Amino acid sequence: MTILADAASRTRGWHRPSAVFAAVLGAVAVLCVAAMLVDQRTLAGAPIWAKPFKFAVSGALYFATWSWLVSLLPRFRRTAGWLTDFLVLIFAAEYVLLTFQAARGRASHFNIATPQDELIYNVMGKMIIGLQAATLALTVLVLFTKLEDRATFWAVRAGAVLSLAGISLGILMTSPSAQQLAQWRTGGHPDMVGAHTVGLDDGGPGLPILGWSTVGGDLRIPHFVGMHALQALPLLAIGLLALAARFPRLRDDVVRARLVLIGAAAYAGLIALVTWQALRAQSIVHPDAATLAVAAALVTAAGLGSWAAVRVR
Repeated sequence: MTILADAASRTRGWHRPSAVFAAVLGAVAVLCVAAMLVDQRTLAGAPIWAKPFKFAVSGALYFATWSWLVSLLPRFRRTAGWLTDFLVLIFAAEYVLLTFQAARGRASHFNIATPQDELIYNVMGKMIIGLQAATLALTVLVLFTKLEDRATFWAVRAGAVLSLAGISLGILMTSPSAQQLAQWRTGGHPDMVGAHTVGLDDGGPGLPILGWSTVGGDLRIPHFVGMHALQALPLLAIGLLALAARFPRLRDDVVRARLVLIGAAAYAGLIALVTWQALRAQSIVHPDAATLAVAAALVTAAGLGSWAAVRVR
């Protein structure tokens, strides 16, 4: 059996529109890489096609996971399918607007510099509200998922809830900065309302491709980390199951479930940590002593918890 045939057989019961859309976004991500090589324009210090690339990769992971999750539902699958179709339509429309702005060399988010820019940003904002509402409804439906493997059972639920929390953290970026508020108070009209960088203006030095600020706090980090709990925790459950062949203790699904729950708690702590770090205007690559201490405590707690989960019978 070829790789493609094997993949088709494994995904035959998945929600088809979201699976196809995930594949399309994967192809679009490759096109964005080509566009970055050909089109050397930058926006706020980053390649103009970097943002469409990041959204395509993130969206491909997001919709591939939901395609799988919908197939696991024992009931309400038709309702979940409609909600996922709605997510596909909303994200596709938002992505078209985002790409349109990138092609024009204009910022898509927070941009109110011209009436056209403001209209596009407002429309995208309403789309995000719709996406959050549909994700909330899907997360509730996932709570009805019944799986024989306890680790996957909890990984799916915890991943969906933490992902919804991560998506919701995006609202932190919509608040006007102190400088923008000052412009309004003096009768001015700022070009941007909201920002992802804390403590500095958007557009400073950042990590390659990701663009996360290396000199200030960046609210995109908790948004990204939280949203992809939807993939991280199920992958943890799958990884533990794969290791069970080598480590007999992991053959007990109760042990694997304990480890997944510990992983979920640690992941929630990580989301809280990077949110706290960003709100203190601290770069992800320059943590202070307090951040390092909390991170060390989090790692230690997760390590001790995992050790106890494996040892206790």
